[in-house]
Amino acid sequence: MNPIATPSPALDAALQQLAGEIRVWGRELGLQQVGITDCRLQQHGERLQQWLDAGYNGDMEWMGAHGEKRWRPELLEQGTLRVISVRLDYLPPDTEPVRILKDADKAYVSRYANGRDYHKLIRKRLAQLAQQIDRFCEERGIASSGRAFTDSAPVMERALAEKAGLGWIGKNCMVINSQAGSWFFLGEIYTNLPLPVDASEEPNQCGECTACLKVCPTDAFVGPYTLDARRCISYLTIENKGPIPEEFREPMGNRVFGCDDCQIICPWNKFAKPTGEQDFHPRHGLDSGELVELFRWTEEEFLKKTEGSAIRRIGFERWQRNLAVALGNSAPSPATITALEQALGTATPLVAEHIEWALERLRSGRRRKRKIKRAHPGSSRD
Repeated sequence: MNPIATPSPALDAALQQLAGEIRVWGRELGLQQVGITDCRLQQHGERLQQWLDAGYNGDMEWMGAHGEKRWRPELLEQGTLRVISVRLDYLPPDTEPVRILKDADKAYVSRYANGRDYHKLIRKRLAQLAQQIDRFCEERGIASSGRAFTDSAPVMERALAEKAGLGWIGKNCMVINSQAGSWFFLGEIYTNLPLPVDASEEPNQCGECTACLKVCPTDAFVGPYTLDARRCISYLTIENKGPIPEEFREPMGNRVFGCDDCQIICPWNKFAKPTGEQDFHPRHGLDSGELVELFRWTEEEFLKKTEGSAIRRIGFERWQRNLAVALGNSAPSPATITALEQALGTATPLVAEHIEWALERLRSGRRRKRKIKRAHPGSSRD
């Protein structure tokens, strides 16, 4: 990044004006909130290292890559002095997550993935915002440079959002806003401009509530603010490339891509408002698809119907793996058993293992374990 102009009262006034304009431009671009913070994240970096040392990242080796660049923005993008953090709400309207979770024959897809992939949309908005910042600076002879991110680099976006006043990091490790809940995406612009930072962070208002910790089907929370990703259904169905450990298959229920339980239960999400972004509205019935119907998709159908979707990233094999588990947890029916049996002949070894597990479950008529507890709990949850 290039150095800015020599400090002066005129520069200070221009930067103060620019900070206000950035918030206005953000709203005009459809962003619900914009905050500005400094780069000091050492405490978050130390906590991240403790989490990595405990092995809670599972196979997500990228979480430990890049060293200090993840929590020292100035190392990732030289010259960074401030981070502009933005919020874009994504909750689709009328998707009735609780009803779908209770219907064993429906597929539950995490609500952030019901519509189009958010990366391109947010990246485009951030690029437009960066262009407006550059134009403002160019007109005033200020040398500015910046770089936009949206879940695309070693960036501690939740820590930055908290510092920028967009909310607090809750016990479920999500950023929670007192007026909007937690159903939102985050994005950042690293900039060399010494913009005035937001004076106050939103205070943590989780209080004594532990609903999110108790509702987790796989008991993935070691304690408040600490998630063991290896037990998390989002990790198991998305990041995990191999077999889903048998102990977690029954608690998965009908969740075939991600999990929202710790958000659905959060009292602050009663303030969440449905998004007006059409790109985040459900496509191809992914908010309430029938498990058997989705399982019968060919790879060609999968690629066509997940085009532009976050689901595409797991690929057809893992999609079938997840659906096989969900079918094993569904109500036994001839149609379900037939669909699984017919798929066995062409299934990959990974998928076949899960199909066989599902068939054994359906034929046994055994009641599903909806929740499990870890054998050796970590710290107290109270």
